[in-house]
Amino acid sequence: MPAHVPNAGLTRRDLLKRTGGLAALAAFTAACGGNTGRPSSGGGGGGDKVNLSQWYHQYGETGTQQAALKYAKAYTDANVTVQWTPGDYGAKLSSGLLSSKGPDVFESQLNIGMVKSNQVVALDDIMADVKDDFQPGDLATNTVDGKIYGIRMIVDPQVIYYRKSLLDKAGIKPPETIDDLIAAAKELTTNKVKGIFVGNDGGLALGGPALWSSGGDRLTADHKPGFGNPRAAQAFGKLHQLYADKSILLGSPTDWTDPSALNQGLVAMQWIGMWAVPGMQKALGDDLGVIPFPKLDAQGKPAVYSGGWTQFVSAKSPNVDAAKKFVKWLWLDKQDFQEDWALNYGFHIPPRKSLAAKASKLQSGVAADTVKLTADYGHTDDPAWTPKMNTAYNDMLTNIIKKGADPAAEIANAEKTVNAELSRLFG
Repeated sequence: MPAHVPNAGLTRRDLLKRTGGLAALAAFTAACGGNTGRPSSGGGGGGDKVNLSQWYHQYGETGTQQAALKYAKAYTDANVTVQWTPGDYGAKLSSGLLSSKGPDVFESQLNIGMVKSNQVVALDDIMADVKDDFQPGDLATNTVDGKIYGIRMIVDPQVIYYRKSLLDKAGIKPPETIDDLIAAAKELTTNKVKGIFVGNDGGLALGGPALWSSGGDRLTADHKPGFGNPRAAQAFGKLHQLYADKSILLGSPTDWTDPSALNQGLVAMQWIGMWAVPGMQKALGDDLGVIPFPKLDAQGKPAVYSGGWTQFVSAKSPNVDAAKKFVKWLWLDKQDFQEDWALNYGFHIPPRKSLAAKASKLQSGVAADTVKLTADYGHTDDPAWTPKMNTAYNDMLTNIIKKGADPAAEIANAEKTVNAELSRLFG
């Protein structure tokens, strides 16, 4: 949700990666420190009401913390205390989930290790009546062995936004293939403006979209590596070409999750999430267009990364039933709060299809275009993709993109790690 994670050295993507690795850190034996965010026992002034602790990472948009507090205060069946966590939320959450002193309710992204380590409880009972109102991808990313463990709070599509005037001036059409993107970025690069910004790390955020654009996936439906083929190697090689052409901005004061590079005229195009659309529209007006990550070639397909945040109930909570009741109230019953959270602090797609259909702020301009692109080309995370797999995959990308290493050889190395993890998980 945030345009950026405000603590130095921890980008939004780092946070997503870390919070996906909760089970990998299960070796930590210490619980959270004294400030757990959970009210002291005895009702906290609420009579016989149970006490619930709800954990969030620190969002970047103004008003988000106040909104979370407002939602908690409005709930009358329990005393809900909000823990707003700056800094390394993933590490604190990993530790907190090992103890009953951690959160009752928390936000993260599902990883299969969280299920196997009994860190989260299934929510099929509270989802039963509304399951059909969620997009299949938003259900799949929170499902393990047929059970739903989380409720999607917001959908954060990531795409390429661009300055229409700069492309028009150069006589360039919005890119439809990766080769078009490479050529456009090179043509748009001048001594003052770079063609595109895809992150200060050289473009690791494009590793998924590039693979999807070739027709591949990180994992197949039968739990095998899905990126070990010549077309995937070709797509990864294209990312190196984009980097080697020196068409991408490096060393930006803010990373790709913040729209400053595009807003300030440092680049003509930027990979970023829809959360930044209000700020970009304020800065650029109608001079803003959007495209998905382009297809590899005529046999490929454009790609949109459909990320987001999900609400979970901790299996270590002493009040699991009360926590589930609160989650149902906030993220399934209270549609006004769900709309507020999705649309008033940056733009996000409400996960409920019924809410997304009537979200007026998303029915025009680039917001509407982004919603359609997400529906047509969106990809969500596979909960079987573990942090260890992700590290191997990103190491592969780094070597290919920045060092020009042979894609086939790097893919083979990454596949070894992925296969070992899959054998551990599935036998």
